Amino acid sequence: MPEEVVKIIGEWPRVGNGRDAVYKRVVGTVFPDYKAIVCVPGIHMHQRIAFINYLNEERRKSNKPLLTSEEEEHIYTSGVDLFFRDKDILIRPQADRMDLAFQADELLQTKESKLRIKFLQATDKDILLAIKKRGECWRINPLPRSQAEIEEWIRSSKTAIGLECIYYHNMITGVRYLTYENFAGLEKLPIRRLAEQLEEIKVYSKKKNQLGYPEVTFFQADTKIFNAELFQNHDFLSLSSDELLRVYRELREKFKQAVRDEMRYEDFNNLVWRNTMYSALIGHEEGIVADSILRGLSPEYFMQLEWLPGGRIEEGELIFDSVFDELDGNNGNSSEVSSICDIRVKNFIFNFIREFGDIEYINIARVPMSLSKREKFMGHRGVYLAEVKTCSSPDPVVRIIRMQKWDIIGHLDDGKSLLDAMLLSEEYTEYVLDRRLACRQLGMNLPAKILMHKISEVYEGKNTAYRHRIVWSTYFERDYQSGIATDKIPAIKFSDVEYAKRFAALLGKAAAPNMIVGRTSTDVIDSMNVLFDDGDEIVVEDKEGMPSQILIADPTGAFGNFRTPLEEFAEHYAMPVVKRWEFLADKEGFIFSYLEGFIKEFIRIQNDYWKRRRAFDSLFKHRPRNEAGSFAYRWECVLKRLDSTDPIRVAACIDSKIREMVKNKKESLNVT
Repeated sequence: MPEEVVKIIGEWPRVGNGRDAVYKRVVGTVFPDYKAIVCVPGIHMHQRIAFINYLNEERRKSNKPLLTSEEEEHIYTSGVDLFFRDKDILIRPQADRMDLAFQADELLQTKESKLRIKFLQATDKDILLAIKKRGECWRINPLPRSQAEIEEWIRSSKTAIGLECIYYHNMITGVRYLTYENFAGLEKLPIRRLAEQLEEIKVYSKKKNQLGYPEVTFFQADTKIFNAELFQNHDFLSLSSDELLRVYRELREKFKQAVRDEMRYEDFNNLVWRNTMYSALIGHEEGIVADSILRGLSPEYFMQLEWLPGGRIEEGELIFDSVFDELDGNNGNSSEVSSICDIRVKNFIFNFIREFGDIEYINIARVPMSLSKREKFMGHRGVYLAEVKTCSSPDPVVRIIRMQKWDIIGHLDDGKSLLDAMLLSEEYTEYVLDRRLACRQLGMNLPAKILMHKISEVYEGKNTAYRHRIVWSTYFERDYQSGIATDKIPAIKFSDVEYAKRFAALLGKAAAPNMIVGRTSTDVIDSMNVLFDDGDEIVVEDKEGMPSQILIADPTGAFGNFRTPLEEFAEHYAMPVVKRWEFLADKEGFIFSYLEGFIKEFIRIQNDYWKRRRAFDSLFKHRPRNEAGSFAYRWECVLKRLDSTDPIRVAACIDSKIREMVKNKKESLNVT
């Protein structure tokens, strides 16, 4: 659609051009049927009225009849609400008119880059599904990911209707929240301005927007004490100065009485106020936080996901997102586009189509940082999440994708030849798959299935001899396991004695094979930097909310240490108890359950080895044995260590370390 056919009524709120462009913090309304965007000052209802007046004026000029009441009603209901915010244009869709939202989106794309245009209200399941089917989860306006971002979200939500900037605006529902502090601050206004502001509150606290929500409501006020009706008997604009101040102060006192002490003042250090306000600004009801984009996705994944452009399926045909076209454009947004257009996604989609065939929709996200608390990996890395819905299945499949750590690109960057890089990459792939099999053999609770795939990439690294060459990168794909990482379980749960004991027993059970296989976090042989209880252990809860199993999502680092006596790991395996110590209602019960779970599982694994010694010893006999650290040699050493270890003695060492570390911790606190 040519840009000139889009009619802009009012001032287009962009300031600047290209990637440096920003938008004034105003609202807008799109009318797709008329190919018009209204940007006049005011709220969305004012813009609908302004558009009707504009059309009627155009009709008068052309000697045409004015709009009928039915035509005016159509305009009221067919407008699509916009919010201009800094770098983004936010569309507020309605679940029953997603066709209008997408038409508005296409119209906006004639004015601005697609990557600037996002959708609100994705917590509505119908809106979410419509966006998912277009493969456009990346265009859902993301929620804040940190405390600083939450505070900025709240601050940036402050808005005005026509006078003072005193309201906090929920863009999903359209509700504007007036706090006691902002109301109390109105006394500083000149008398005439105060009268006008009170009149505005009077009018808009009784109005409802087109979504059926109040235009203005009083934040956390008990409506039995303070409500919109208290304003209705006053004509604020006709009151004398003294009378106006008297009425205002009476209203202020009632507002104060209606709000709890901790909710009266806007204090970001007051977590109760901050979290309640944040919940009110992102949910459909005050105090109710919005759901995650992917139902059942654990909170730590939800908070970190960065959705990426991909493609959609129409009549069985794959159509890549048009934003990829901007990569080759000269529109000033190249760096922004390249940061979100991950070419790997196209190759992932190709592989999913080959695997599933009848795909209805697919969305892929990037996990931009490690969710576990460990140092950064050396080598090549990348973690993705894909949600794939097939036509033949009622529910989508969620997959985790991990790029191979040491692959061709990494070895080329280290100066290897292409042939050597390919051979070393294949050797590492075999090592990873052998390691996983070995972990299962020794009782580690891993996901049932893992797939290995390859994608082609253009090498653009440090090795100039091979730049622009096609290379093949390996990745591993597994089902996403819903649950929560052990290190991210809310501390309050450990005050429940039964929950804590069940968790401790499962954590001890998971600790046994973890210790046996020597999971450590660096590539230094026999490192003592243990990986456990730091993000890869996922707790699955039963219907009653009690821990039922702990699944190890990824056995990274297994067989990193294969010679150190296991007693020397005692301090590391005491830490899961020590770091939860202050939250435990039954501390001794937690220690007992943890160590009992550890001992029972260690003995079970040991007995299994003794019963089927030949099966274990010969498992990797066909692999090359090299005492410099080949997997066959590591396996041999781990079995010898398992054979000679007394689990009761190891548990006693852990118990001793727990008590020693807790004592030192208490003494340190007392000194402080």
